[in-house]
Amino acid sequence: MDSEPVVNGYHGGGGSSQEGEDQCRAADRPPAPLPPHKPAPGSGLQPGRAAGGKDTVPGNSSSNSNNRQPQQQQQQQQQQRRESAKKNRPPFPWFGMDIGGTLVKLVYFEPKDITTKEEQEEVENLRSIRKYLTSNVAYGSTGIRDVHLELKDLTICGHKGNLHFIRFPTQNMPAFIQMGKAKHFSSLHTTLCATGGGAYKFEPDLRTIANLQLRKLDELDCLIHGMMYIDAMGFNGCAECYYFQQPTDPERCQKMTCALDNPYPLLLVNIGSGVSILAVYSKDNYKRVTGTSLGGGTFLGLCCLLTGCSTFEEALEMASLGESTKVDKLVRDIYGGDYDRFGLPGWAVASSFGNMMSKEKREAVSKEDLARATLVTITNNIGSIARMCALNENINRVVFVGNFLRINTLSMKLLAYALDYWSKGQLKGFFMEHEGYFGAVGALLELFNSV
Repeated sequence: MDSEPVVNGYHGGGGSSQEGEDQCRAADRPPAPLPPHKPAPGSGLQPGRAAGGKDTVPGNSSSNSNNRQPQQQQQQQQQQRRESAKKNRPPFPWFGMDIGGTLVKLVYFEPKDITTKEEQEEVENLRSIRKYLTSNVAYGSTGIRDVHLELKDLTICGHKGNLHFIRFPTQNMPAFIQMGKAKHFSSLHTTLCATGGGAYKFEPDLRTIANLQLRKLDELDCLIHGMMYIDAMGFNGCAECYYFQQPTDPERCQKMTCALDNPYPLLLVNIGSGVSILAVYSKDNYKRVTGTSLGGGTFLGLCCLLTGCSTFEEALEMASLGESTKVDKLVRDIYGGDYDRFGLPGWAVASSFGNMMSKEKREAVSKEDLARATLVTITNNIGSIARMCALNENINRVVFVGNFLRINTLSMKLLAYALDYWSKGQLKGFFMEHEGYFGAVGALLELFNSV
């Protein structure tokens, strides 16, 4: 493991690698309680009253019959709203897809309150699809249902159910289309709401091979709407958002949950195959500030070339065992210590992969060292750009999302360290439990807005 923090000194971004692969723990603290919230727009959710709320009735407050009457009326009205929502709902099944450059993310709503009559009216294809998706945690050799992310007991369009999160490599999209054809998905007369570049790339095949009706959606709109919806709903009673407390102190660093109260403005950094950085001022008011082509796809591609690994999980495992300081040239390698005039510590990275100019040092590094240096390089670059964007936009809250952060505690701590260290505590990095699925969730929400 690296013995000291590794931060990109010259570009002001990056972070610590001293944290290794250790997980940040909450020190036995319970998750922070979620504040009361309003249902997200487009969700079909019915707003409720705060716990303990009471109706007030004019007249004699001691009359039980007078008290019961408005309560019964309210219950009838709520029932009527639920029935109305069900009548106006889109046909099952309910999907949202985000077809990215590396991964396809799919969310599926599984209704749990279907009546006997509704079940009898269901066609066999619908029952088959539901059973296939919910009774498996793996689909073939590469499809995965992230069971730990499942959201339970959501009410959408008058139906209560669970929201499932599924992913598979984009290179397997043709197999998904063939499966849709084999299971006669088109016979269900549902619209597939999809976002991401793949919604455009694969639209001809989805229409001609699987005969599916596709509704293409803007990926950045879906990203923001999906993230704010999940944050409002919470994560099964806990907070969706979290941060690292005291990120510059590896011994005391803790993962702490929080809610995005009054979230705007925020800088949203979406790290997928590449990176997009958005300045978000409200749910519908945002701009894309910039981006970089050096993202998760770059990390995996370089690791495949340098180490011979073949999966993201394998690359991260190798990185957790390596030392980037054997690969990178640090400030102290040039100055013999700190560069005091500009406040650059000796352990800051002066040149990523700079030591690899030496044949002797090339022969001394391991594949694990190369994987670690690749991870640090990519993360440093993202942190540096995010910090500069936050300063330019005068925003002090930075939220990092995207599948590059999946099971990637190393990079999350690097980013948290970088923002805190280089901003002298003025910037804070936040992360989300469902980091890579917000685009798909946003696409699902648009399905209900279309009816």
